[in-house]
Amino acid sequence: MSSIEFQMSLLLFVALGGYQMAARIAQPAVVGVILAGLIIGPSVLGWVTYTEFVKSMAHLGAVILLFVTGLEFKLESIAKWRYAAIGFVGVVLPWVGGYALASLFGFDANRSMVVGVALTATSVAITADTLRELGKLQTQAAQAIIGAAVIDDVLALMALAVSNQMAIGSFSTLEILWMLVKAVLFLSAGVYAGRRLITPAVQRIDESRIAREFPEYNFIFAMMVAFLYAMAAELVGLSAIIGSFVAGVSLEGVSLRTSKHFKEGAEYLRIIFGAIFFISLGIIADIKAFTPHLLWFLLALVLVAILTKAIGCGLTARLLGMSRHDSLVVGFGMAPRGEVAMIVALLALNDKVIDQPSYVALVMMSLLTTLVVPLLFRNWLFRSDNSPR
Repeated sequence: MSSIEFQMSLLLFVALGGYQMAARIAQPAVVGVILAGLIIGPSVLGWVTYTEFVKSMAHLGAVILLFVTGLEFKLESIAKWRYAAIGFVGVVLPWVGGYALASLFGFDANRSMVVGVALTATSVAITADTLRELGKLQTQAAQAIIGAAVIDDVLALMALAVSNQMAIGSFSTLEILWMLVKAVLFLSAGVYAGRRLITPAVQRIDESRIAREFPEYNFIFAMMVAFLYAMAAELVGLSAIIGSFVAGVSLEGVSLRTSKHFKEGAEYLRIIFGAIFFISLGIIADIKAFTPHLLWFLLALVLVAILTKAIGCGLTARLLGMSRHDSLVVGFGMAPRGEVAMIVALLALNDKVIDQPSYVALVMMSLLTTLVVPLLFRNWLFRSDNSPR
């Protein structure tokens, strides 16, 4: 049962089954798939572990998820200073809150810093997929979440860089500023190239003979663009999912007359690889490694993780003129940590900055915030929209 073929088949079979199970009990698909991951992972049955193969497939799924999400948004709707302000407060408050909580529980400065950083970045793929499932991806609250999460991700990377430098005893302001400059240049250049070069190229292909002979040609070209942007983002020190999201935004609004629209094919890919991404979040969490003495720290960590985002982002959104309901959606929508916190925890564990119990606590915090938010959306914030008519 250790062959790659078996692992891949099992992952897809169980993940897609999780989608169907969630639909039958009227809950977000994300929840069903993550729970399926917990069942087949080390926590229960132990059929699949978080190998490099599973990790690679999960990251691929995140790239495709954010590309499809980007296709739903106009740059003008998310590139607003208000959303940047929400993202900024949504990084600073969790960082401070996480550091203070870890210090209160007796962690040293380096471990406390890692806990703070793990609480900073939002896993936008989870919230975006839930909002899409609920038919709310075009609302103002969704636009605020996406716009803030892009800023959030860039600032979280900077926070991680600062923490790593402080852990090894060196801190360079110039290096942090350079990272910010690279992020701004990449976002600007990526959108400009998409609008001025890539979009016209897609439309020329649509009018060409090859599009008439091969209707799927533009889909292949669009996916190449998504992976090109993902690679470019990684090369400049950003996350690949930021690159694929920018690619999606750049191709939003493309009108095709001859060939099949690439959105259709990308949507099918999202279902398949998105399922692998979400199931991996359940697989990486090994509940058996959790010890009772960590229980209070974990409960406090989850509470701080949710409240610092809900208050920091939600209150900021409210002060900037959003309605009470939309502010709550923004606040709680920014709460899932997902794979971002897990990656921070794993890097810190590999560098021996934190120990195994701390790592397990961060992974469990990430998993619980990921599970709670879709449930809050469907069963509270958007409950009336899902009631029988």
